[in-house]
Amino acid sequence: MTYAVRYYTKTGNTKRLAEAIAKELGVEALPISTPVEEKVDYLFLGNSYYAFNIDPEVKAFVASLSKDKVGEIINFGSAAMLNSTYKKVKAEADKVGVKMMEKEFHCKGEFKGIHKGRPNADDERAAAAFARDIKAEVEK
Repeated sequence: MTYAVRYYTKTGNTKRLAEAIAKELGVEALPISTPVEEKVDYLFLGNSYYAFNIDPEVKAFVASLSKDKVGEIINFGSAAMLNSTYKKVKAEADKVGVKMMEKEFHCKGEFKGIHKGRPNADDERAAAAFARDIKAEVEK
């Protein structure tokens, strides 16, 4: 199985989770400004809510994907107020025919003093464990 990790962040929170996931998978965490050029079975995509939606850059990145290059997207992220971005990302993935795994990772993220210190080391370990569990599941 092949893996890639891409993320979008304005505060650095999602980048920290992406790095923990990438380390577990033995790949590099790259920002979404780096296109997916190689064929990957699983793309871990980190993002968050900004003004109650995913950022337009995330939408554009997902629109740039194709089912010929990406087998399945696995969503992860952090946010201070809202939880899962899954439905928003899936709506974009559906437009280009790329599958999304139903499992995802989400934790609280610090924003303007809310959830101070999050994601923390425990959240990073949980993100790595999530990636490890997904990898074990898909490689059985």
